[in-house]
Amino acid sequence: MIYSADIRGATAPVTPRQPRVAPQQPRVQPLAAPPALEPPWHVILLDDDWHTFEYVIEMLQVIFGHPRQLGRRMAEEVDQRGRVIVATVHKELAELRQQQIEGYGPDPKETNPQGQVSMKALIECSE
Repeated sequence: MIYSADIRGATAPVTPRQPRVAPQQPRVQPLAAPPALEPPWHVILLDDDWHTFEYVIEMLQVIFGHPRQLGRRMAEEVDQRGRVIVATVHKELAELRQQQIEGYGPDPKETNPQGQVSMKALIECSE
């Protein structure tokens, strides 16, 4: 019987064969843009002839937490220009604030039946 040691010679060491593998290449992730952020939205209060400055100031304090001085400036601007941006926020919050303005109720100091409604607001994309 012939042993592998006899065929190769007594001095040749026997080493196991290493599998041939391609060198490892680093994985390259495709460049993807990060998800785009939604632009902010303006909540815009619209003027009418029925609500007093006090009503507007109080509403802005209650809904938005605006200080009285800022509420006064916004009431003056909506009276002069017909509209004023009262907040700039993400879309869902803008929609909620619009609903809160329109659901705030009539001005208790207004006696005219036409004035027994809430103020109106709209939202617009800031971009």
